[in-house]
Amino acid sequence: MMAEEGSNREKEPLHRTDSGIAIKRVYTANDLEGWDPKTALGDPGEYPFTRGIHADMYRQRLWTMRQYAGFGNAEATNERFRFLLEHGQTGLSCAFDLPTQMGYDSDHPRAEGEVGKVGVSIDSLADMRLLLAGLPLQSVTTSMTINATAAILLLLYELVGEEQGVPGSELRGTIQNDILKEYVARGTYIYPPRPSMRLIVDTFSYCAERLPKWNTISISGYHIREAGATAVQELAFTLANGIAYVEAAIAAGLDVDAFAPRLSFFWNAHNNLFEEVAKYRAARRMWARIMTERFGAKDERSKILRFHTQTGGSTLTAQQPENNIVRTTIQALAAVLGGTQSLHTNGFDEALGLPTEKAAKLALRTQQVIGYESGVTDTVDPLGGSYFVERLTDEVERGAQAYLDRIDELGGAVSAIEARFMQDEIESAAYAYAKAIEDGEKVVVGVNRFVEPEQEPAEVFPIDVELQRAQAERTRRVRAERDQAAVDAALDDLRRAARGTTNLLYPMKEALRRMATLGEVSDVLREEFGTYQPTG
Repeated sequence: MMAEEGSNREKEPLHRTDSGIAIKRVYTANDLEGWDPKTALGDPGEYPFTRGIHADMYRQRLWTMRQYAGFGNAEATNERFRFLLEHGQTGLSCAFDLPTQMGYDSDHPRAEGEVGKVGVSIDSLADMRLLLAGLPLQSVTTSMTINATAAILLLLYELVGEEQGVPGSELRGTIQNDILKEYVARGTYIYPPRPSMRLIVDTFSYCAERLPKWNTISISGYHIREAGATAVQELAFTLANGIAYVEAAIAAGLDVDAFAPRLSFFWNAHNNLFEEVAKYRAARRMWARIMTERFGAKDERSKILRFHTQTGGSTLTAQQPENNIVRTTIQALAAVLGGTQSLHTNGFDEALGLPTEKAAKLALRTQQVIGYESGVTDTVDPLGGSYFVERLTDEVERGAQAYLDRIDELGGAVSAIEARFMQDEIESAAYAYAKAIEDGEKVVVGVNRFVEPEQEPAEVFPIDVELQRAQAERTRRVRAERDQAAVDAALDDLRRAARGTTNLLYPMKEALRRMATLGEVSDVLREEFGTYQPTG
């Protein structure tokens, strides 16, 4: 009988995580043989931070519930911000439209048809004033998903803060400012990698002097995962980019402990709950060791991997969109079990369009139910010590380290990007995932199994077709009413700084104060740095 049971088990289908890690039928203490809990785990709030970066984690204070918003013009997004704050959101998160991300004003020919579509349009200080009108900048933290033009948006935010009587020393928030992943996965780059790295390092230095509470970068695995990467690739490529930023800052003369405490990360959350939890735990441990052993960081804050999480947009389906509520809940739970510092939950209708107010509120309520009703916040790292989770954390780390070793052999993240190593790996993973769905090996409920006849279309967020005209007119009015000679002089100062080694943010800020537009500032740097043209 025993032999028969064994032979049946040998015929069981092989189970794997989304990264291809083989999963055993059951895990025991033997799977952790030679595993030292003190070295691998430590205590919560202590090196290597596997169990979390705070001793009490959520027992004293929940993560920041930071719902993403941004669409149309500044007034409409300000209204959505107020709606979310009134319903219990504890931090702001802003999306910008493609022209803003790419450094074009709303009246530029290349902005045609894209103004306000996937985020808010910000052309000048006039728009930023409207975006932040009446918001408590002295107490709220604001995250801005912006990369190539991150320095410009940060400076506009600082200028409005100063006008409201909130000095830069008191402003708190995050700019994504992670340009390397744009070359890898997303595409909203402007300049070539090396001058882009200069902008990022200048931002580190500027914030150390002017905005000490601001997170200067959110090193992002989110978009790498959205492009088709596995969990292991997301972890490895994101840490590789993080290493490149630290190396660039040190090469520019910055002390590691002067800027590293303000680095932050941004991860995706997908449906494989245990692999996602393992990814977050491995990430903290790996970053702590990298900062200690590779860069010699002394300040404990430099070794801490603080991160925001967003549930997986690419996992949402237009078919049976209500199923996305369940997916988002599982993903949010994984982020919380993994120890996130802030969280955005996607609206169930985002495979159809921008989230409606109903969907946005339900997404926020999902976080609130997990936080206040589920009991998972009562103890720190509730899955810690699980044979399965600890083994999986080790497996994820091993896979990610193998990628990091390969990237080091190629000369680091920038060289690996220029050689298309990361891009090719992601494309291969994305193809394999899509084929598994097409072949039925990977089940997606409502798509390739449990399919239903088409239902009535869900309510979608309306797009204002007059938006571009009105936004372009406001920008033209800003140009007409400003002191043009003062703007020209400020832009000339920026041009001279770009040709030399001066920190770019100081002349940029003066130009923006004098009402230069985002597009005009970006154009000066385009002329000096050139634009990036991908190869292959």
